[in-house]
Amino acid sequence: MRKEKLTLWKPEEYTYPMAMGFIPNIMTYIHDEDTQIRPVMIVVPGGGYCVVSPTEAEIVALDFYEKGYNAFVLTYTTNLLMQIALGDQPMKDLSRAIRYVRKNADDFHADPDRVVVCGFSAGGHLCGSVCVHYKDVEDRDAEYQAYSNRPDAAILSYPVITTGQYTHQGSIMALLGVRYDLDAKGVVCAASEAELEYMSLEKQVTPDTPPCFIWQTAEDEAVPVENSYLFAKACKAQGVPFAHHVFSKGRHGLSLANEVWASGQFGEPYTMEQTMALVNAVRDRQIPLPEDTRESILKEFDFSDPNEMFKNMYVNPEVRIWPELAKQWLEKIWHSKDIVTK
Repeated sequence: MRKEKLTLWKPEEYTYPMAMGFIPNIMTYIHDEDTQIRPVMIVVPGGGYCVVSPTEAEIVALDFYEKGYNAFVLTYTTNLLMQIALGDQPMKDLSRAIRYVRKNADDFHADPDRVVVCGFSAGGHLCGSVCVHYKDVEDRDAEYQAYSNRPDAAILSYPVITTGQYTHQGSIMALLGVRYDLDAKGVVCAASEAELEYMSLEKQVTPDTPPCFIWQTAEDEAVPVENSYLFAKACKAQGVPFAHHVFSKGRHGLSLANEVWASGQFGEPYTMEQTMALVNAVRDRQIPLPEDTRESILKEFDFSDPNEMFKNMYVNPEVRIWPELAKQWLEKIWHSKDIVTK
């Protein structure tokens, strides 16, 4: 297996102010035992647009690698401190990753017409955003302009979808910004109505949206299951091929929900790179913060053992079948004459 980290942006191209030296990247999991052309799975972990969770990263990529895919994990821009809105930067990161894979398809032994994005929670929102808004994300680098950023299919795992009644407020605030509201006596989302409408993905589905495999649990306590229903309903209304699975039991963030995941063996926590840089800056007082906020962040993000931050995992026999269901669904759409790659 060829595993290597590839930086997506040149330093002069990437300007997010709170990156602290981090540049978005992909980690590759490529079959190198032969030159067989394989479909691509780009894994996009969740984390509320505040972190990129390692619990949904390498472990997921390896699962799809074993299923015959050449897999990649995207570590994209996040907004842990809620100081500078992300805007379209995460969409730019994922779009560049898709174009990067297609541009280097020969080297990766990748099929450029079978590129799947697999997002979890806020990563699901990011994947869904590119699915519905891919035409809006241009690339200024002439090397990449000839390559499409439209995924050929998407897996949306317990995704954040709406900015309306059933939204995950923290994700939307990290994405679109916050302001202090005197009436509410606290921070609220600073987005305009137009921005909220644009990022409410169920309102943006068109017939050109790629086929989507959507799954969630009915008990999801963080991102209400209505998010999945809203997107599935929009896909049906627009004639977009989709599958929608709602499992009866299970909390948010189940990832693979199997024995390996439940034992905490998520793989290398490299997706925490930007978070670690930010926390170190907070520790060194490079970023002005109230003392109680500073202490809270340092307590929450203790990197002596990053995987120790993620505990209380358990196997969910009902949910653990979703990767095989997704694989079967993808094989069906690859062979369907009704699916035309845009």
